Amino acid sequence: MKLLLTSGGVTNDSIRNALVEMLGKPISECSALCIPTAMYGHPSLGTGVRAWEFISGRSTNPMVDLGWKSIGMLELTALPSIDAEGWIPFVREADVLLAAGGDVLYLCHWMRETGLADLLPSLTNTVWVGLSAGSMVMTPEVGDDFIQWRPPGGDDSTLGLVDFSICPHLAVDGMPGNSMAEAESWAASIAAPAYAMDDRTAISVVDGQMQIISEGTWKCLRQGSQLR
Repeated sequence: MKLLLTSGGVTNDSIRNALVEMLGKPISECSALCIPTAMYGHPSLGTGVRAWEFISGRSTNPMVDLGWKSIGMLELTALPSIDAEGWIPFVREADVLLAAGGDVLYLCHWMRETGLADLLPSLTNTVWVGLSAGSMVMTPEVGDDFIQWRPPGGDDSTLGLVDFSICPHLAVDGMPGNSMAEAESWAASIAAPAYAMDDRTAISVVDGQMQIISEGTWKCLRQGSQLR
């Protein structure tokens, strides 16, 4: 699977161009499935207006509204109630999966419960575009600062499909988000290589190679992975 891990969505031409390169064809020729699940586990997002805004492409985070050939919804909490044959073929046929932000452990829990997490390694040509928690779920750990919901067993690990952790929504000059001081404090509790990035930055991972894509601000807070 190809990963485009964003903080705020596809917010500029650099991130959009990277997405098109990963897809291998124009966005207008690609089918997408959006995954709003993480939103339901976050106290400030939850059900209602914010989830509808994401699904309908009316949120402030460009994801669903990029001009896809087709767009559908994959709600993970519903999948245990239907046969795998009712959803796995649609996932395999999709060019891209768009994962909303929200609560990262809630998303991770349902990815594991449904078997989507186990399916991902076989989706070699599919692009996963994460937004905030939708990106962090691919990392090995997120740290207590980003944990608001815990699964019944108390497991606070994430999927670990990449070997670095992410602090999203880096904010400079007093803007809303996470300050650099807060990001550095977070990184001190993280064992993995750690990156802080603002909403104009993303990290792509293709064939194990990672690259920072940015028209904004980012910082490597703990060394480890090699950038190209």
